[in-house]
Amino acid sequence: CHEGAIDMVNGKARKLCVHRKGATRAFNGLPVLIPGSMGTSSYVLTGTEGAEKETFASACHGAGRLLSRKEALKRTCGRELVKELSSKGITVMADSLRTLGEEMPGAYKDVSAVVEVVHSAGIALKAARLRPLAVMKG
Repeated sequence: CHEGAIDMVNGKARKLCVHRKGATRAFNGLPVLIPGSMGTSSYVLTGTEGAEKETFASACHGAGRLLSRKEALKRTCGRELVKELSSKGITVMADSLRTLGEEMPGAYKDVSAVVEVVHSAGIALKAARLRPLAVMKG
């Protein structure tokens, strides 16, 4: 809950508590982090005044899943995933190769496309794209 937030609702100033399930804060001028999967980029954006007016200063937190964890496990092998990520220069450290598959890159929507929508809508503006170097899964 963002304490003391005052927002306009139906034309009247009201004190609100904003619950962000699956979303992150997007306050004007402040960083907005949108993580990718273990094999894709993550992004740093900057919140906008438009987000404060249109979305209660909220933006998505990641791209969202395409596959359930169970389905992702059916579609990949931990050893193959480690090889795939290593070929991209990404170091993998995991307690279990089995559970690594739950987070396979293909289990998520395209984060770059999601970030482009957030940017185009004026919710948050792209500032930096980050490339994964290592993955830790425990």
